[in-house]
Amino acid sequence: MNRRQTFKLAAGAAAVAVSSSFLGRTAALAQAADGPFKLPPLGYAYDALEPHIDTATMGFHHKNHHQAFITNLNNLVGKWADLGKKPAEEIFASLSSVPEDVRGPVRNNLGGHWNHSFFWEVMSPGGAKAPAGDLKSAIDGAFGDVDKMKAAVKQAGLGRFGSGWAWLAVGKDKKLAVLNTPYQDTTHMDAGAKPVVGVDVWEHAYYLKHQYKRGDYIDAWWNTVNWDVAAANFKKATA
Repeated sequence: MNRRQTFKLAAGAAAVAVSSSFLGRTAALAQAADGPFKLPPLGYAYDALEPHIDTATMGFHHKNHHQAFITNLNNLVGKWADLGKKPAEEIFASLSSVPEDVRGPVRNNLGGHWNHSFFWEVMSPGGAKAPAGDLKSAIDGAFGDVDKMKAAVKQAGLGRFGSGWAWLAVGKDKKLAVLNTPYQDTTHMDAGAKPVVGVDVWEHAYYLKHQYKRGDYIDAWWNTVNWDVAAANFKKATA
């Protein structure tokens, strides 16, 4: 066997190995995706929020990042069956009751699933482009006006070192407040607050379009907020 034949044989073997590995991972992913958790559809096209959120970011954010949480959660159900039965908010409110060996993964993946499901709805196209009614009155009462509220959310997003979320939420006192949370923590976990709007400030949410300029992303993101959805969130949070 000459050198060229040896090279072709090695290349062919490598290709088979890569193909087998890929197929194996694909099969494992499909198997893991079977379970009580499903990736929620966006309800709109990946390009629907252009030019504020680019098509490529929306695509990989939803079908890759969010799907990863779904896959991980379905794998975790085998380790803690209550995960597929209890409401997410109930789990968040009593994380100490989650078995210690799965508590961290449940916190991260269920939080990521909940946060992103909420995120897709808040920034859906259509609906009111500015707050009104009871929500507008509450914003004015808490912050002075809408622009000052947006500035506070932006500061919370910029102030979150590393990855996390910035929120406008209703606290335990039924008043509006701005806060940020690390990683995939929800507002329910430590603050016991209920979100009205929330912006993902992980780099994968903005880096393709804005690179390191998180502030520019947050400014653009406000153009995607459906304030009818935010008003419904506020009503639910204050009920």
